[in-house]
Amino acid sequence: MDDRTRYEAVSSRDARFDGAFFFAVVTTGIYCRPSCPAVTPKRANVRFYRTAAAAQAGGFRACRRCRPDAVPGSAEWNVRADVVGRAMRLIGDGVVDREGVPGLAGRLGYSARQVQRQLNAELGAGPVALARAQRSHTARVLLQTTGLPVTDIVFAAGFASVRQFNDTIRQIYARTPSALRAEAGTGLGGARREGLRSGIPLRLAHRGPYATAAQFDLLAAEAVARVEEVTGPPGRRTYRRTLRLPYGSGIVAVDEAPAAGSWLEARIHLTDLRDLTTAVQRVRRLFDLDADPYAVDEALAADPGLAPLVAARPGLRSPGAADPEEAAVRVLVGRAGAEELVERYGKALDVPCGGLTHLFPEPGVLAGSAEDPALRTLAAALDDGALRLDAGADRDEAERTLLTLPGIGPRTAALIRTRALGDPDVDPYGTPGAERWRPWRSYAVRHREAAGRPYGD
Repeated sequence: MDDRTRYEAVSSRDARFDGAFFFAVVTTGIYCRPSCPAVTPKRANVRFYRTAAAAQAGGFRACRRCRPDAVPGSAEWNVRADVVGRAMRLIGDGVVDREGVPGLAGRLGYSARQVQRQLNAELGAGPVALARAQRSHTARVLLQTTGLPVTDIVFAAGFASVRQFNDTIRQIYARTPSALRAEAGTGLGGARREGLRSGIPLRLAHRGPYATAAQFDLLAAEAVARVEEVTGPPGRRTYRRTLRLPYGSGIVAVDEAPAAGSWLEARIHLTDLRDLTTAVQRVRRLFDLDADPYAVDEALAADPGLAPLVAARPGLRSPGAADPEEAAVRVLVGRAGAEELVERYGKALDVPCGGLTHLFPEPGVLAGSAEDPALRTLAAALDDGALRLDAGADRDEAERTLLTLPGIGPRTAALIRTRALGDPDVDPYGTPGAERWRPWRSYAVRHREAAGRPYGD
């Protein structure tokens, strides 16, 4: 997009571009999402930024009206396999907060200076600024939806100190933390403490239409007992699952019922609040919430064979995984095999929740205990780092490694690449003519699966 196209999107308040770019107004000192309902500023007063972090680095604060920090992530980072795309996925997963810039660079196979230079050159912000923008959003959510003390929120959001937290909130929101909390109409009463016990409420934003029925049908069909469950009648179902996270464990619940806006209603229970950012990003990948359904549907509808399928399920997503290592194991052993693994090797939750009683077994446990040689080899490769499936993994390298493991052929490797790595452009079935669906082959396959015919012409 050039700046003229971006300004046209701003003038028409086009929500399709929320998260794809941000605009700032020099006369007001604020930055917004393209769909902001405020009066369109004059073109001469507008500056465009690829990320919220870049706008913040330019000295602009977040708009109180459109809340640009709450937009879906850019679909570009799901598609791109280069170092910038991989870095953005890792930053979203909280790697900078946990491991710093050296840890991020090490996972990418570059020096910290190279990563800093590439991100600054393309996005106008380095890894620290990008992580800081994410921390501020997490802090706002906790301030306005829980009764946690501010000191707890500081470290749960990933800030190093109370002073850093206060300075960042003032700079980005032009308000103190206490003012942000008061603005939400959420004092420190019992209702908020009760809300904390029932989980942190979240609105998981997405752009465009979302085929919730098809997504929940798939989740119900694939659910592994004790780790996942789908309850309720069609149209009002709730998906729940356990999460294995860097600092502890969690349980997430996502509702099927349409929300008032472009989001899914969710609640997250965590044993350690430092895992909030990571948990949210992993659920977003599972539900493919950062996708661009406008681009996908337009491209696939141009194929006469897919056009009726796209029309029947607009906004159909290609789901990823909340735990990529778990997803790889499940592709290999199937649903029944996965349930047996949970029963034999899964770690029991300290406090079960309904039908959720266990975490999926870690690769290290399976590598030393599983009877299937192919599963033991896969688990060992995951455990010792020979095979990486994290958010910043090189997809081509991961597939090459998978194909060296016994018991994993091209189709299994492609399915793992689709689900565990969230690759939007994979056809595991070798469908004739699938090249015409690029770069959205995973979505084309998902349409065919939803229609009951993944194979064939």
